[in-house]
Amino acid sequence: MSHRSDSTDDGKRVHKENMYSNALLGHRVDVAGTGFTVLDRVYADGDLTDEALGGSCGNVLVSLAMLHRRVAPVLALGDDAAGERLVLEFAQAGATIRYIARRSDLRSPVLAQELNTASGQHEFRFVCPETQEDLPRFQPIGEAELASALPILTHCSIFYADRLSANILEAMRTAGSAGAIIFFEPSDIEDTQLFEEALQLATILKYSEDRLGKRLADRLTDCVRIVTHGAAGLEVRDSDMTVWCAAIDAPEVLDTCGSGDMVSVGVIDWMLANSFGTACLRATDLLEGIVAGQRLAAENCAYAGARGLFKKRGAQYVRQILSIRSSEF
Repeated sequence: MSHRSDSTDDGKRVHKENMYSNALLGHRVDVAGTGFTVLDRVYADGDLTDEALGGSCGNVLVSLAMLHRRVAPVLALGDDAAGERLVLEFAQAGATIRYIARRSDLRSPVLAQELNTASGQHEFRFVCPETQEDLPRFQPIGEAELASALPILTHCSIFYADRLSANILEAMRTAGSAGAIIFFEPSDIEDTQLFEEALQLATILKYSEDRLGKRLADRLTDCVRIVTHGAAGLEVRDSDMTVWCAAIDAPEVLDTCGSGDMVSVGVIDWMLANSFGTACLRATDLLEGIVAGQRLAAENCAYAGARGLFKKRGAQYVRQILSIRSSEF
């Protein structure tokens, strides 16, 4: 793994974070994770308005880092400008970047988000709107990244993944065997065998009813399921019960991007605050965290970008939203 260094303030911050992450080697972290992490290019009403770290995995991990959770992304990125930007955002948020590999044989993934600010709707494309050229796609970690991350995989409280490969599955298995909660948030089923194995490892399975509801309806698992139903709300299931959580109205809808990720942030932050383990985790254990995440998602809709609320109001304001206790529990 290599990181560029220069004399700029940004380069100094990355260097400082490298020193910090070296000191954490072998120490426990709150959340390790791997999966869909990209550079989001946001085009609002046709104009390029922002570039920021995105993707479900990237968004969840960097948000938790900004909330002062100890976070360790395990990723393979290109040794290019986009990769530099992604590493820098993790470092600035306070995440441990030791386990982010920079490889010359890869191009860091980029995703175009086209936002209609009048409707609050967005569309993602893997084609550049300006040049019509294909954008670089996400690549999962390889054997080298997996081997490098073993110290942190065996010392994390929660392991998050939203994509699968043989090496990601092995990372899940390693973290789970060491006692970590496995939070699995798939967006599709690409490899049935890998997916079946991941279901057996998952402590919490979160997915969209629209995307995967029919395909997962008859799958029997011991994990807690969080099933999202878009603007209507979500349901939380375990082997004994199902609880419906209606959506919380947004004060304003400018951009719904990142709403589901904010729910995941709320749930994971809640589990960390209350020291949940893998034994006998039930749907009711997560309800307070889910509602906190729904409040965060609703507030975030008033701002452009997957973490617009963080950017405009700051992490301290986000922490206040998550800290509100519901009278229902």
